[in-house]
Amino acid sequence: MVAVAAVDLGASSGRVMLGRVSRDGVTLTELHRFANTPVHRDGALRWDISALYQGIQDGLRAAGRVDAIGVDSWAIDYGVLDASGSLVADPFHYRDERTAGVMERVHASVGAAEIYATTGIQFLPFNTLYQLVADSVAGQRILLIPDLITYWLTGEQGAELTNASTTQLLDVHTRTWAAGLVRRAGLDPAILPPLREPGTRAGETGSVPVIAVASHDTASAVVGVPASSEAFAYISCGTWSLAGLELESPVLTDPAFTNELGVDGTIRYLKNIMGLWLLQESQRVWGIAGLGELLAEAARLPALAAVIDPDDPIFLPPGDMPARIAEFCRRTNQKPPGTPAETVRCILDSLALAHRRAVHLAQQRSGRHVDVVHLVGGGARNALLCQLTADACGLPVVAGPVEATALGNALIQARTLGAAPSDLPGLRALLRQTQELTRYTPQGDEGPWRAAERRLG
Repeated sequence: MVAVAAVDLGASSGRVMLGRVSRDGVTLTELHRFANTPVHRDGALRWDISALYQGIQDGLRAAGRVDAIGVDSWAIDYGVLDASGSLVADPFHYRDERTAGVMERVHASVGAAEIYATTGIQFLPFNTLYQLVADSVAGQRILLIPDLITYWLTGEQGAELTNASTTQLLDVHTRTWAAGLVRRAGLDPAILPPLREPGTRAGETGSVPVIAVASHDTASAVVGVPASSEAFAYISCGTWSLAGLELESPVLTDPAFTNELGVDGTIRYLKNIMGLWLLQESQRVWGIAGLGELLAEAARLPALAAVIDPDDPIFLPPGDMPARIAEFCRRTNQKPPGTPAETVRCILDSLALAHRRAVHLAQQRSGRHVDVVHLVGGGARNALLCQLTADACGLPVVAGPVEATALGNALIQARTLGAAPSDLPGLRALLRQTQELTRYTPQGDEGPWRAAERRLG
């Protein structure tokens, strides 16, 4: 058995988990959880990276002596280092508005078709490529968030591949930086650090190895999917919903889908969907901490009374989410929700509908059939969302584990240390032995969901 510290940074909170892994299973113990609260600083929305690092240090101290440490986080965002290796400023938050219009400018100079054919990444206005163009970064080094934390722990700079692949700066075919594309976008490839494979040792802190796990949190979450065959779709559901398939090679026919690198040479063919962010922002506006009563009331309401497109740009920035949902409904000739429970039901119905579209389209585009959907992450706690997703997809949904990302992080560390199976099926078998899973069976037919799809166009 090995004991490893899994540092898992999400868009709303961070945590340090102690993972104990052996050939008989894996267990997690939460050591420290801390808020990840964006700050308005220097005229922009930024991450309070020093507060995050303090939370990590507190968690690692609580862990005591471990055999290794691994860091994962959300994708896309980065810190900029000066020539001395010091951080220039707090990293920008991907929801900062400075990238407005930049995507269109880059496409005019480079070409959207070339960008997608090279990188395979879904066009989102906050992709790292567009952020860097907006920042006019030159003559400095950038480190993605988990690589920045790893650098502070070890003094070693690098870019782990699963996270680097989300940036729209990596060639999905060669698994190297797309230097020519980067130059044509007006950037200097010298700002990009050397690449490293997931599962390699990135350095040490003290005498403890720091392992470059699948450092994009979704990549670690997909490792943590307890699938028993290849015929599965996954939904990693938290602030974002990442819904798709695990493939052997990229599919470059539909720029609405992204092709990100996974472990062991896999491709995460998925769609980014605005996830429980809609609910989180609504809770903030209402001043409600718990959702138990609202969810129970929402479950009693008629299904699909009003639906929204979660990926409409209106829902991206922080703000009055219930008011924006009502505005979308009026704009699409639907009666807007009138109560918090109705808004909750609208959000969950709409997320389930978006999950349906992503899972069905991923199968069509890839030619891969699936017979089960694995829903992992915080959304696995939401029984109503899980049941609605099963109903919408017309497929059974297996919910859990909630901490799939931290589990995937810990498993990759343990594998590097020789204490876990060497392949993904073996790692996932360990999860099925030890994790609590809940199965949801579709109820009713898919007719109402097809009608709701037509309503949105």
